[in-house]
Amino acid sequence: MRRLDKAFVAFFKRVREGRAPGFPRFKGRGWFDTVEWPKDGDGCRWDSQSEHPTATFVRLQGIGHVRVHQHRPVKGQVKTISVKRKGQRWYVVLLCTDVPTEHLAGTGAVVGIDLGVASLITTSDGRQVANPRRLSAMADRLATAQRDLARKTQGSMRRRRAVARISHLHAKIRRQRVDDAHKTALALVRGYDVIVHEALKIANMTRSASGTMETPGTGVAQKSGLNRSILDAGWGVLLTILAHKAESAGRELIAVNPTNTSRTCSRCGHCAKENRISQAEFRCAACGHEAHADVNAAINILRAGLALRNAAKAA
Repeated sequence: MRRLDKAFVAFFKRVREGRAPGFPRFKGRGWFDTVEWPKDGDGCRWDSQSEHPTATFVRLQGIGHVRVHQHRPVKGQVKTISVKRKGQRWYVVLLCTDVPTEHLAGTGAVVGIDLGVASLITTSDGRQVANPRRLSAMADRLATAQRDLARKTQGSMRRRRAVARISHLHAKIRRQRVDDAHKTALALVRGYDVIVHEALKIANMTRSASGTMETPGTGVAQKSGLNRSILDAGWGVLLTILAHKAESAGRELIAVNPTNTSRTCSRCGHCAKENRISQAEFRCAACGHEAHADVNAAINILRAGLALRNAAKAA
């Protein structure tokens, strides 16, 4: 159990360093959310009743056969089995080895993608994928559920139900966001052989601007809203899923430095802050080139990625 392992490691680390090791803390029923069996057949068996024609079962030691909803075929050899709880739902997670790869046929197309908030992605050939804004769409229901929770008594059954309701809403948002990322990544992988994206440091981009008591930040409310929009877009989830799908399909994924990609003219290469007129408008102060700002940035991203690719081949 992962949390228990981390607790043991932290305890012995404090003992080695001569610090006060502390005391065990109470661990309620919600403390453990994952149980892992490192080997299929040792305390856990996947597809334990394979002769059953219409259902899949996993056998858990001390529990017995549990029927699972298998949403896709299992490929390769099952190595590790985990049972994970998310909210009120339970999942069986399989780690497989020797999974066969299924490379897609080549298309000969290359693309650069610019990640944004107004549009989730904008490609170098002018296509845009709308940002579904899942958290914003669920904001009213979440606010109502939070107000309902605030009126409940600590430790009551009604409060537990209110907490479960909020957890369910957040889980739904998370599933919707992951589903959107899968569909977007799949479309990119099917359509292009080479995909270039920005190497974004999302944790740094969403850092709070509140500062400290001595040096308070500026524009805290605006930065907070931007951070919320960036996290709602799910750039990190999309890039992670895109990397997995690109590797499985035999596509090439290249990450480039995003510095000045939105300020540089894709036609003449002039870089200046005044080139970016607004969020969506780009007009080069040197050559007068006009384009959608995100499309211009995506072209620059593609050009930088192809330059890196060519340099790597020449080396």
